[in-house]
Amino acid sequence: MPDVALDHIARVFDLGATSATFTRTCGAAIVGAMIDHVRDLESVREATDRLLAVVGTLDNADVTEPSRLPGWSRGHVLAHLARNAEALVNVLAGRPMYVSAEARDADIARDAPRGLREQLDDVRESAELFARAGAEEGDWGRTVELRNGVTDTASRIPFRRLVEVELHHVDLGIGYELEDLPEEFTYREIDFLAERFAGHSEVPSVALVTETGRMWSRGAGFGTGNWTTGGGAPGAPLSVTGRPADLLGWLCGRRPGSALAVDRGTLPTLPPL
Repeated sequence: MPDVALDHIARVFDLGATSATFTRTCGAAIVGAMIDHVRDLESVREATDRLLAVVGTLDNADVTEPSRLPGWSRGHVLAHLARNAEALVNVLAGRPMYVSAEARDADIARDAPRGLREQLDDVRESAELFARAGAEEGDWGRTVELRNGVTDTASRIPFRRLVEVELHHVDLGIGYELEDLPEEFTYREIDFLAERFAGHSEVPSVALVTETGRMWSRGAGFGTGNWTTGGGAPGAPLSVTGRPADLLGWLCGRRPGSALAVDRGTLPTLPPL
């Protein structure tokens, strides 16, 4: 997998930079009713176990090696995963996600050089902290605030954590690829990212089609058809077809899109959000 700009990864992927389009378009009450946060919490646990099992086979030298995120070692990625779990506990508790952007970055830089055992313990303990917060009873349809004033429903937070764990597992560059992601996760994340780019002023109208024509739709699960995204920039509508892993890789900035087929034009360059 080629390196991609860290700023693009952080802003497309980081929870605090998420577009409010999803909430504006769907409505918090409707979205909350469509999300099974208990099931997503179980998926987070399974994804975390997968990550810890593979990271546990590394050694201290491996942790210092570069990740697939430019400027970040594997230690940076692991430190970010631990601090993000704590940050999402803050979100669920109604506290600020991070003290500040500077403090967030400083915490990651501080924790990145640690040895493998410390990294594993931190990721595991912070994951358990998030799991306990997720197990608490409460109004999962309530609105919570992430970074930069972005809001979402509490029921979305487990899936957001799942995105962090799954995609950063890929970013570690230790044998887990986009093709290895659970099928349902891949389709749901394509659906979410397509919504985030919907109406974007720099993206023309694009239909995203899997090679099999299969898709995931909020509230309906798997079906047939295609996603649509963009539409804010001038130009004739495009159709982009490819494997789900390649569509996801392009949307989240982890692949250049060279494996995708474009009908009636060239593949748009997606801006950071």
